[in-house]
Parts: sequence; structure tokens; C-alpha cells
Amino acid sequence: MGKYFGTDGFRGEANIDLTVEHAYKVGRYLGWYFSRESQANIVIGKDTRRSSYMFEYALVAGITASGANASLMHVTTTPSVSYITRTDGFDCGIMISASHNPYYDNGIKILDSNGHKMSSDIEDKIEDYIDGLIEELPLAQREHVGAASDYSVGRNRYIGYLLSIPTRAFKNIRVGLDCSNGSSSDIAKAVFDALGAKTYVINNNPNGFNINRNCGSTHIEVLQEYVRKNGLDVGFAYDGDADRCIAVDEFGRVVDGDGILYVCGKFAKSHGELENDTVVTTIMSNLGLYKAFDELDIRYEKTAVGDKYVNENMVANGHVLGGEQSGHIIFSKHATTGDGILTSLKVMEAMIESKKTLAQLTENLKIYPQLMKNVRVTDKKAAQEHPAVQAIIKEVGDELGSNGRVLVRESGTEPLIRVMVEAATDEICKKNVDKIIDVIKETGLVK
Repeated sequence: MGKYFGTDGFRGEANIDLTVEHAYKVGRYLGWYFSRESQANIVIGKDTRRSSYMFEYALVAGITASGANASLMHVTTTPSVSYITRTDGFDCGIMISASHNPYYDNGIKILDSNGHKMSSDIEDKIEDYIDGLIEELPLAQREHVGAASDYSVGRNRYIGYLLSIPTRAFKNIRVGLDCSNGSSSDIAKAVFDALGAKTYVINNNPNGFNINRNCGSTHIEVLQEYVRKNGLDVGFAYDGDADRCIAVDEFGRVVDGDGILYVCGKFAKSHGELENDTVVTTIMSNLGLYKAFDELDIRYEKTAVGDKYVNENMVANGHVLGGEQSGHIIFSKHATTGDGILTSLKVMEAMIESKKTLAQLTENLKIYPQLMKNVRVTDKKAAQEHPAVQAIIKEVGDELGSNGRVLVRESGTEPLIRVMVEAATDEICKKNVDKIIDVIKETGLVK
């Protein structure tokens, strides 16, 4: 990770950690970098945060000042920007979003011409430009100044693409959608309605401040209650930019990213569509998922946390399914990044083709109790590598043995240390998580 760019772009509190000056310079560098040989075309999308408009205009100013053109998809999802970037011949794509973070945070995600997360070497160069470590870039003049234009047609083309993927209609299936007052608010219902579902939607009235607030994939209890109360067949919750999805079965029980990987991995293997018989996971996936995969003769690989790393592994090894427990699921046949709406369509496909409910599809997946707590620190690296912290991690790991595991890692986007324990009972998880956090506090590095 760099100074500004983490595992999912440049993220921080708007006008504190991430300012309009930062956004302008990101636009300046990208506009210049991709226009070195011919005038570049860059597409931009944003989520529903109030500050997204501010950053959009700053990016456009930087891009056009460097001589590139900016095409604006306006409020849309991250996967739609990825799709349009690679299918419509753009040199680069930008999504303005802080994903699942609160409204006062924002972020800049950069995608290459293939719709993948931008390579770290270009992000490093952008950081150097922001910090004044490289010479000032030339400003475009006269007819070479770039233009900005509306490209909302891209969002509509993405919706059309999603509609082309399912092979069966969703007729009469009662589906609940929690749009997190974010980017999926004007897209998800349109897709499910067009496919014939009886669609029930909550949290689809963004006002600039309510994105992710007590709703969406990070507050799944809201959708759980909604599905139970209304007797729905299934529910799907997205995050602010709709690149992740968490499901809820007909009983209101959560099916997280691990559960979705299990359902879709098993379905793909049974249809001969799971290339290499392998699913790519991160180190956060549950032990129960791996045990279930073992029973199905499905192999798995583990990467660092972040769908960027999952995607890199999939591309390098030709795998077609991968994702994170948090709900970032990548179907490489259809997309190059996590796509919440696409994920929900693929879960629906498994349900309809197998003629089973989501509860029935997950009944053989036994998830180990897992607890994760975050500790806000002044220095993530120092806290992670402190000898006393390393010692307690080893002690807990030795105690758990093969009946559990411990994982302590730095957040890729926030000043947090994440402490996670899996074990046979919730009580064992809590005891050991608290034991590790107590030691972290004793280092004096906690905010």
C-alpha cells in the first residue's frame, strides 16, 4: 500500500484526508499520462455522497486541463464503470466512492482499460505528483484542452448487459433488495423487475447523507427483518457502490460472501463450468467453507484481503470464481471486479436451476463461529509488528490448534488493526479476541 492509495483506491474523510486538490491532481496526472501519444478518453462514475459531486468536478478539471476528455456516467455503480471502461474503449475509468464507509468519507478508485484495478506503479506515480516529487505537468492549450460530456448511456448499456446474463426468468419469486441508499438505488430494482421478479426494495432514497447509514450489506439485520416480516423468498443487500452483495435466505438467515462462494462454486462445478475446479478466497474466509469445499473436491486458493488480490490471482491462473467473505464476488466470465447485482443474479440462477431455496442450497455449509473487532491505532505497522502483540497472537493460535484460527491484520483503507478469531464457540472467540486487543492497548499505540 502507498501513502494515499490502499487496497481499494484513495480513501479518507472528504476535505480532510481526501481534498479537492488531491482529486484535481489525480485528474491532472491521469489526463497527462494517458494522453502522451494521443488524446485520452476517461470515464467517471460516482456514488450518492454529497461530496461525490465536488470530487467529480475536481477530477474533470484536472483531466481536461491535461488535454484528455472526461465522460460522465453520473451516479452509477463501480462495476458499471469497470464494464463500460473495457467495452467502450476508454483509456481509464474512475469511480468516486468510499464503498461501505459512512457518508463523510469518500474515495477515488482507478481502473485500467481492461476494467481492472489500476496497477500500483501508476498509483505510486500519482502519489509522487501529489507530493511534488516530480516536475509540474504541462497544461493543455487552445484546441488541445479536453472536453467533458454526458455518458449516462453507459449506465443503461450496463443494465442491458446484466439483463442478458440470466438464462431463466425470475417470475413470481419474491425478492427483497436493500440498496444502501447508494449507487444501486436506480439500477437493481429495474433489473429484477425486468426479469419478472416481484421486487421489494428498501433504502433506495439517497439524500447525500444516508448512504450506508443503518442499511445495506454492513447492516444486514435490516434486510433480515424485512425478509422475515414480508415472507420473501430471498433478499440481497448491496453496499454504497454496489460492488459487494450479502444474501439473506427465506428464513432471514445471513448468507455472506463465503456462503455465496459455496453456492456458486458448487453450482458451477456441477455444470462443468468451474475452471480448474478452483475457487479463489482471501485469508478471511471461514474454515467451514474450506471443509465444505474439501467434501466437494473443490480446490481453493487464499490471497491477501482485497478483491484486487483475488482478481490478480484469477487472471494469473485462469480461475473463474473468487471473492471475499465481505461480499465482493468476481465472476470473471462476466466481470473484472466485484459486482453486487451480478452476484445476486448468479445466486438466483443457482436457486432456479436447482429448484431449491437458498436455505436448502447452504444446508451442508457449517460455518465456524467467528468474531472480528477493530482497534483504531496511531501506527498500523508498529502495532501489528509489536513483539508483545506477536507473542499473544502465537499463544492464541497454539491454543486453538486445528479447531480454530486467529488472524490479526492491518486495514487496507482505515487506521485500524482487525483482530479475528474463529473457534468452536462464540465464547472462545470473544475471550481470545479480547485477550489480543488488551495487549494491543498496552502498547500505547491505540487512539
